[in-house]
Amino acid sequence: MRVVRPDLFFSRLGAQGNIGFGEAYMAGDWDSPDLAAVLTPFAARMATLIPPPLQALRRFVDIRRPSRERNTPDGARSNIHRHYDLSNELFELFLDESMTYSSAWFGPGDDLHTAQLRKIDGILDYAGVTAGSRVLEIGTGWGALAIRAAQRGAEVTSLTISVEQQQLARDRVAAAGVADRVSVELLDYRSATGSYDSVVSVEMIEAVGAEFWPEYFATLARVLAPGGRIGLQAITMPHDRLLATRHANNWIQKYIFPGGLLPSVPAIEERAARAGLTITARHSLGPHYARTLSLWRSRFLAAWDHVAALGFDPVFERMWEFYLAYSEAGFRSRYLDVWQFGIRSVGEHT
Repeated sequence: MRVVRPDLFFSRLGAQGNIGFGEAYMAGDWDSPDLAAVLTPFAARMATLIPPPLQALRRFVDIRRPSRERNTPDGARSNIHRHYDLSNELFELFLDESMTYSSAWFGPGDDLHTAQLRKIDGILDYAGVTAGSRVLEIGTGWGALAIRAAQRGAEVTSLTISVEQQQLARDRVAAAGVADRVSVELLDYRSATGSYDSVVSVEMIEAVGAEFWPEYFATLARVLAPGGRIGLQAITMPHDRLLATRHANNWIQKYIFPGGLLPSVPAIEERAARAGLTITARHSLGPHYARTLSLWRSRFLAAWDHVAALGFDPVFERMWEFYLAYSEAGFRSRYLDVWQFGIRSVGEHT
């Protein structure tokens, strides 16, 4: 880690903590030839960077989350728009050809695309998706999971609140020849109707917010047909850190995912149980996400000339480089994890 402008670096750090730390990198106040490696020790010591006696004072100094970023139906659309509607072309530059924006699952010799399909198959298996299944997907992305499910012979309804994603997902569904089996709707999860054999949701719960987790799980339970199964993929943080930081704003929330909040495994278990659901299977993919993010960052930086041609400036480049490295460090240190969960209604898991 090389501090280029010490006065500015420490001024930002002192004034805004981890937000200032990230902003200092965006501004070029510090640099590193291996950004993820520099950030990994910080992530590993996240719980103890501030001495325990001083942690009791954090409520007086933490920057609170803006109320406008609450994930009400209108707030959620605004939050999602600020990230996922940046540019479909931007995401195409660093994602694999499936346009999958979540952790891959690497097997021996897998490239990124193969690993992404392996991940999708894993969540579809947890949800019991087969020929004839009625599937609800909460969080479309750019359509890869819906296409894969339809290729199994399922009938898929996929929900998104991103206009840009809906348009491209529909195009990709049509190009894959499964438009007769996939409907991509611009609809908030809370407005979902119908009854489905399988419900799938991949890394969408992170955009729900703790305030609305009960409604999210209640929706999953409400639309699940008797005997149905749910496949949920979620990025998680330690439960004690969730309790300590759930009301604070951090760099990722300010610049990348407004309104976002990572759940913990106990929080998922508790909220699922209150909705009458039980976790019947689980699988961790944490190290696979570190590898996924490393590949995304390499591809993003290699495509910078194309990113710039889309109208994004060098500050945006450093912001996204920091975001990808910051996230990779979280998984490399095991501070963060990502899980696939198989879920059923209570009493139906035998």
